[in-house]
Parts: sequence; C-alpha cells; structure tokens
Amino acid sequence: MKNKTIDYVLRATWQAVARMYNEEAAKYDASMALAFALLCIDREGTPSTLLGPNMGMEATSLTRTLKKLEERGLITREKNPNDGRGVIIRLTNLGLEKRELSKQKIKLFNEKITEHISDEKIRSFFEVTDVINSLISDRAIFEDIDA
Repeated sequence: MKNKTIDYVLRATWQAVARMYNEEAAKYDASMALAFALLCIDREGTPSTLLGPNMGMEATSLTRTLKKLEERGLITREKNPNDGRGVIIRLTNLGLEKRELSKQKIKLFNEKITEHISDEKIRSFFEVTDVINSLISDRAIFEDIDA
C-alpha cells in the first residue's frame, strides 16, 4: 500500500504480533488463544460467564477454547457455589505453570519493544490507541454517515 492508513498499520502490526506469538506457542503445542485464555483465568478461579467478555470471545469460540484447555489438563470446571447454573474455571498446577510461561513471554515482548522505543513514544502510542478505542466505543467514527 503506497499510502498506509491507520487501520492498515494496526491490522498488519497485530497480525505480525499474533503470528509471532502463535509461532512461539506452537513450540509448546499451544496457540496464542489458549495462552490468552490462561492469562484471563484468575489464580483462584473465574466464573465462565466473565471469561467471554474479558477475552472478547463469542460463546462458541470460548467453549472450544475451554474444551481444549480441559483436554490438555490445564483447567478444571466446577459448579459455582454462588450460582448453581454457573461454572467456575480453575487452573490446574500444569495450567498455572503454562500461565506463568505465557506471562514471561509477554514480559519479554514488552521489554524488547521498550528497549527500542522511548518512554515518550510508548506513552504517545497508548494515547493514540486510547483515542481510537474511545471513538469506536462511542460509535463516533461513522456517526455522520449513518445519520
């Protein structure tokens, strides 16, 4: 693309990051989605109803991800004592181990990036992404077009 657009750069960068994480996760017979799920599950357990919104996942994708985690012995599902219809997702010892590994990989990524980019530029990056997210959540991007 001769004149890169903001959305193009965001998408291309995210795809590169996702590819990098998936390549690293594959070394451990995992995926970025599985690692992300482990990170979203609290050490004391998380109600399954909170996981989907926390991860930005649809119910079917979340169900598939939880099934894979359970098959690999990384999580257990227990009835929620506060809500008989709900389920608490808990990490097994192996799940805690893999969660810690995921955290280490994320820390390494962030350390490498901050070695090459100044604090000021990192702050600017977060400011820009905050504005983009606010405009999107406020539905302010296409408001004039749809009216």
